[in-house]
Amino acid sequence: MRSCLICLLLLVALPAGAQIYKYTDAAGNTAYSNQKPEGIKAETVELPPLNSIESQPRTAPEPSKQAPPAMPQQPPYAVLELTGIPSEEALRANNGTFTVGVDLQPRLFQGHSFQLVLDGKPYGQPSNVPRLQLVNIDRGEHSLAVQIISGTRVIQQSETLTFTVQRVHL
Repeated sequence: MRSCLICLLLLVALPAGAQIYKYTDAAGNTAYSNQKPEGIKAETVELPPLNSIESQPRTAPEPSKQAPPAMPQQPPYAVLELTGIPSEEALRANNGTFTVGVDLQPRLFQGHSFQLVLDGKPYGQPSNVPRLQLVNIDRGEHSLAVQIISGTRVIQQSETLTFTVQRVHL
């Protein structure tokens, strides 16, 4: 078993054109080496050819299989809007924390996420849940939108809503 393991290690470690010798050492063990031992009878080991795969040149697709020129696409979602934000009055959130909803049709596609955009900057972590929480938002006027993203690419964005946060400090 040990001699087989040594043989395998030698086979893996040696370059493709190396010669392998098999002999019996002074302790009576079968040994393998890439150098012919001095003064000991050794026989050469014939190695099977190595498996190899030649790289295939890349070819351009046939003209009939090429993608058509990019056409302007319609947004993938027919409905994308924020809900739960009052439009006529201030949003009362004494600690600045509130939740908004996302109305979306059709359902969120696999690989897509929601990303809030508060005052023109991404807010929080992307999520696949259509209920998003904002925490400790300062009082005053803000703008909010939701984006559908795939990785870092924006797929679609809702209309930006302007609202006022009212916080009462006791």
